[in-house]
Amino acid sequence: MRSSIPPVTRLILVVNVVVFLWQTTGATFFASLALWPIGSGFAPWQILTYGFLHATPAHVLFNMFAVYMFGGPMERVWGGGRFAVYYLVCIASAAIAQLIVEAMMGNAYPTIGASGGVFGILLAFAMTFPRQRVVLLIPPIPMPAWLFVTLYGALELFFGVTGTQAGVAHFAHLGGMLGGYLMIRRWRREFRYRVFTAETPSDGDG
Repeated sequence: MRSSIPPVTRLILVVNVVVFLWQTTGATFFASLALWPIGSGFAPWQILTYGFLHATPAHVLFNMFAVYMFGGPMERVWGGGRFAVYYLVCIASAAIAQLIVEAMMGNAYPTIGASGGVFGILLAFAMTFPRQRVVLLIPPIPMPAWLFVTLYGALELFFGVTGTQAGVAHFAHLGGMLGGYLMIRRWRREFRYRVFTAETPSDGDG
């Protein structure tokens, strides 16, 4: 029977789980794939590779559950190619935000996890299906997607500014949302331009 999970979403799930299982073997080269602060082991490829590493089974489980729940619908709307580009842009924009914050705070710790991409997907889902009901796991409260993502983003900003939940890259999450928002805005402008161009009659010679 054909899988109900679109191909790019399925690939993201498989790659993250396989990489995590590989991490558990103790392979030391994974340290070079994490996102290190500039001047403390940073390398350009880390802007993307860190998004496929996870610290614990719960870390990878929750991130991949979100990709499964919200990534599939977005891939069906956009198609696999556009969804893949969007996901990687969100991973990269989250990395850039994290590098900026670490430079300002003087941290020297690596960052790993797909949360930047996940937060970008959440934003895309809320912008595409704003009235779709989303039920929280804890507590199980239903709310429209736009409210869920707005509250989640506000909490991330609060936690980041106040330093709550140390060890969680709150500004990376916000960076993933920001990169996703800018990408969606760009695509929508391009779409409106193409529609306008197609509908505008050209000047004829009479």
